[in-house]
Amino acid sequence: MNESDKSVFINLFKEACENCFGYKITIPLTEPDSKYMANKIHEQTGLVIGSKSIKNYSLFALSGDDSRPENPSTATLDTLARFVLDAPYTDEPKRQETESDYPYWFRYRSRYTEKITRPKEFLANIRRSSFPYLIGLVIVVIFYLMNAFFRKEKNVSFTDNFNSLITDSLYVKGWIVRDADTTWWNKRDVKPGHLALYTLRGDNWPLGTNQAEIQNLLSRKVNSECFSVEIHLSDFVPHENWQQAGILLSEDLSFSGKMIRLSISYNDFFGGYSKPPEIIIQAISSSQSGPRSKPEELAHFPLFTIDAANSQLIEQNLAKSALKIEKEGTHYRFLYTLGSDEGFTFREIASFDYNFKPEFVSVFSIQGWADTAASIPAYFDSFSITRLDCK
Repeated sequence: MNESDKSVFINLFKEACENCFGYKITIPLTEPDSKYMANKIHEQTGLVIGSKSIKNYSLFALSGDDSRPENPSTATLDTLARFVLDAPYTDEPKRQETESDYPYWFRYRSRYTEKITRPKEFLANIRRSSFPYLIGLVIVVIFYLMNAFFRKEKNVSFTDNFNSLITDSLYVKGWIVRDADTTWWNKRDVKPGHLALYTLRGDNWPLGTNQAEIQNLLSRKVNSECFSVEIHLSDFVPHENWQQAGILLSEDLSFSGKMIRLSISYNDFFGGYSKPPEIIIQAISSSQSGPRSKPEELAHFPLFTIDAANSQLIEQNLAKSALKIEKEGTHYRFLYTLGSDEGFTFREIASFDYNFKPEFVSVFSIQGWADTAASIPAYFDSFSITRLDCK
């Protein structure tokens, strides 16, 4: 691969990563992320790039060390270009029959070349232009940068009432869908005005041979140092261990860094002691992912002790529930509210200091690593994140 094509390939792979994960990737992919990207490419294009190849390409394109030789075939380059350019679905025999000249790779390469040469032509034109034109250009650039800055500050606060759950609509609003399970994700709109996420098997913490994974995780970037994030749920009444739904703050979306999780959860594990099951609000933090590092329970707040006599009353009180995390610098507060309507005030259950800067906030619903628990919906009525002034 010559130097020119190498530059095009690196840019193409970075665009493919952003297309896959919904945000710019700056470090080499992990093995699970490489497998995820391989599956996404196959689902969208009908063509195959192996996960090991993708991992090697990420080392070449994203590590900053291009001394490691990589020479992807023209077919592979065409597959990546088809993925980025949203080409029609095909398969290898059909491509060989009708598009064996790999048109999408050459189309992408020509577009990239135009992007590189146009700035050079533009600079040449500037050198030939008059001084007043340069002054005008500087003013336009300054105006654009100021406008972008204030727009960014304004967009730090965000609310979604989940009235539109079309994938494109979610993407435009800044949402990222991770590890989508097609069967259950397609049921996300069963309750009007709500996002339905189901308590599928999984966790953001590994256990034994189970790798950290949350299916249908809905995430977005955090754009403020200090903020308040809040979710509202309707009729979420967990009834088996460890069904839960809530908010997840994390440094990344592969669960390899620090995390904080706040959820409404069912608990019937008491270390061998015989006690009635309970519904709790639980807050957990973790310094890193991995089998040798365990999470820390920051709050375990019982809401209800469950028995047959009070089941109807529990359902009434969980008709509307909400969770909130407030972050000011390194100080975190956990709050909740619940009742038969939206009129109840928030109550703090815990606060603590933790040196952690979340890059992503997610809403989730899981059942942990329980094998027998049924999948029930958690109906998210709304999500909001509001910028706070750091003290």
